[in-house]
Amino acid sequence: MKLPTVKGKLKTAWRSKKLTIFFYILFTIVIISSLTYKVYLLNYNTKKLNFDVDALNTEKIQTTHDLEVTLEELNELKNQDQVKINEELEKEITNIQKTYKSAVDVYESLIKLKESSKDTNAFDKQFAEILSLLSSRDYKTATEKTLSLEKSIKEQEEKIAQSFTIPESIPVVNSPPGSGYSRQQVTTDAGTFMVSLVAVDLGNTRVVVDTASDSDCNDNCPVLPLSTYVSRNGAFAGINGSYFCPASYPSCAGKTNTFDLLIMNKNKTYFNSSNNVYSNNPGVIFGNGYIRFVSAVSQWGRDTSIDSMLSNYPLLIQGGNISFGGDDDPKKGSKGARSFVANKGNTVYIGVVHNATVAESARTMKALGMENALNLDNGGSTALWSGGYKVGPGRDLPNVVLFIRK
Repeated sequence: MKLPTVKGKLKTAWRSKKLTIFFYILFTIVIISSLTYKVYLLNYNTKKLNFDVDALNTEKIQTTHDLEVTLEELNELKNQDQVKINEELEKEITNIQKTYKSAVDVYESLIKLKESSKDTNAFDKQFAEILSLLSSRDYKTATEKTLSLEKSIKEQEEKIAQSFTIPESIPVVNSPPGSGYSRQQVTTDAGTFMVSLVAVDLGNTRVVVDTASDSDCNDNCPVLPLSTYVSRNGAFAGINGSYFCPASYPSCAGKTNTFDLLIMNKNKTYFNSSNNVYSNNPGVIFGNGYIRFVSAVSQWGRDTSIDSMLSNYPLLIQGGNISFGGDDDPKKGSKGARSFVANKGNTVYIGVVHNATVAESARTMKALGMENALNLDNGGSTALWSGGYKVGPGRDLPNVVLFIRK
């Protein structure tokens, strides 16, 4: 066996040492690379963290500002008196409603004045000024101007009424005609009034109510001139019927040309029956050879054997006595043309008392010896036909009363 020499041992030891050194160097390189990468990651994460911190700081500043503004607004709300604010708002709304209603009322009074006077330019300008004030929300001044205009219109109406004179050629007769058309002066305890009226005997005449609509109507209802009703029915006389809501009135928006009162027309069709079941409004019933007045239509059933019926108000005369002496309604208390339907026995009358209040119309009916009389619509609706217009024509109408020969 050959033993290793010293030289061989040295070579072997050197190789082992070199290998060890190599591994130490390699390990050192790996450690340094790993540390370098970790340092890089640390720097990257530090930069990213600094960026996120800056963004958070910016957001914090904005949030802090928003919070301060919100707290300021909250403190302002806490310091406000909400009850007072609500009261002021309610007061303003009430002012708007009140002023608007007053403006509508005075406008409708202006429309009524135009029916008897063409010289309304000054009033038109005043109303235009009121509208301008309303648009600028100056309710106080608008109210003052409205009251002033209302007063001026009333004064003008009184002037027109005072200037009305009955022609001397009109005879003074306190008894109604037995038949046909008549225009006469009637002396009453309230003054002398001119009356245009048509008389018929129920023995040879049918009295009917005609309507432009074929059934109940809630808005934009059909209307016709009195002359059209007369011609399409072959009638020889007629008069305007019940109160209705004309299209020219702002308060009638959404219910133009409607009438709320009970009517049965010549075709046996009832109008507004459902809302007149318990009505205390008076009415007149036209039958074959008879006429009947009731103080409340609730007293009368829905009898279709009659020719027609019509409700309106007020009842002027009942049983020969005055039934209406006046009330606080300024429309009834102003002077105007007052339409009526009345009877004296089997003679039926339709006509107009000129330049009278409704109470004065009742006194005129009493002076004429009427047994019963019912007030009809008036003002711009007034129309009386007997072989032609004797009064009117007035505005188009939703219903009328007609005389037709049997």
